[in-house]
Amino acid sequence: MSYLEYHVKTVPTGLKKIFYVNWPLVLLLAAVASVGFLMLYSVAGGRPEIWAEPQMKRFAVGLVAMLLIGFVPIWFWRNVSALAYLSAILLLVAVEFFGSIGMGAQRWIEFGPLRLQPSELMKVALVMMLAAYYDWLDIKKVSHPLWVLIPIVLILVPTFLVLKQPDLGTAVLLLAGGGLVMFLAGVSLWYFGTVVALSVALIYGVFESRGTSWQLIEDYQFRRIDTFLDPSTDPLGAGYNITQAQIALGSGGWAGKGFMQGSQSRLNFLPEKHTDFIFTTLAEEFGFIGAFSLLALYVLILLFCIMSALSNRDRFSALLTFGIAGTFFLFFMVNMSMVTGLIPVVGVPLPLVSYGGTAMIILLGAFGLVQSAHIHRPR
Repeated sequence: MSYLEYHVKTVPTGLKKIFYVNWPLVLLLAAVASVGFLMLYSVAGGRPEIWAEPQMKRFAVGLVAMLLIGFVPIWFWRNVSALAYLSAILLLVAVEFFGSIGMGAQRWIEFGPLRLQPSELMKVALVMMLAAYYDWLDIKKVSHPLWVLIPIVLILVPTFLVLKQPDLGTAVLLLAGGGLVMFLAGVSLWYFGTVVALSVALIYGVFESRGTSWQLIEDYQFRRIDTFLDPSTDPLGAGYNITQAQIALGSGGWAGKGFMQGSQSRLNFLPEKHTDFIFTTLAEEFGFIGAFSLLALYVLILLFCIMSALSNRDRFSALLTFGIAGTFFLFFMVNMSMVTGLIPVVGVPLPLVSYGGTAMIILLGAFGLVQSAHIHRPR
């Protein structure tokens, strides 16, 4: 018995969980959030009270919530997965009738001073529901058509509700995150091949519907696609955002212009500089080195989640950890691809860095589930 193991055994049962927390993961999350505080301070022109201080307070609340959720036994979260999913569905339905409108979209519900975005909650609830479903399902039935149809419905219902808000970015994340859990659960690749074929047909249908009475997406979403294909067609209109973002990215060079010296953000050329396009501010001020360093922190978070999942013999815990890690990957991958012009702009924030209360606290709550799976894994 090692020195550490001996002393862990002498600690009261309730306090032992502190030793089992995945502390490197906590430190990595804090490091990424600190990058966000720094950039929010910069884009606010050195005024912390505008964005940085509120974000710090939210991170502190989220960090406490993460640890509290982590100390709750994983079997509890398995048992409430269906309730969490149904609650998120009801909140999405409530958005249709009672939601507040912001920036042309109806995505939030207000509870007094609190403002909740149910679609953020659904990203986690969907992973929980699918992980619980495949934990319950006999592994021999995973690829049976009947048992494949059920998770497809579980994924499509919230996706449809989110598309109505409209929020194409979150809808794509729900589809991709749900599909990832199905893949990890062992669903046959033939189903995914079918989905790819249907997706190609859907994309064709979307373009064919433009300007018709049965148009499948909004006009502004078509403009985003046009801008993605050729931003120079409207550099002062629909192509303005991505054009300015690319200028900021390119002007940063290897080491950047220096902290709070980014001309694109300081002179307000950069759009949504504290939310969706905050990565471009980082790249402009700290260059390729700063951008790569943030990406390295994200990759390390993924690696610690993957190692935790691979070492967990509980099926629900492993699928839950993989699902949350995959959703996290989709978050930063889509945002970074969006602001660099690799994919159309879909309005996905950079996790733990972009300004936003609901997104930060719910994401940290999701990592609390990862901690619960890690703390309570079979030993």
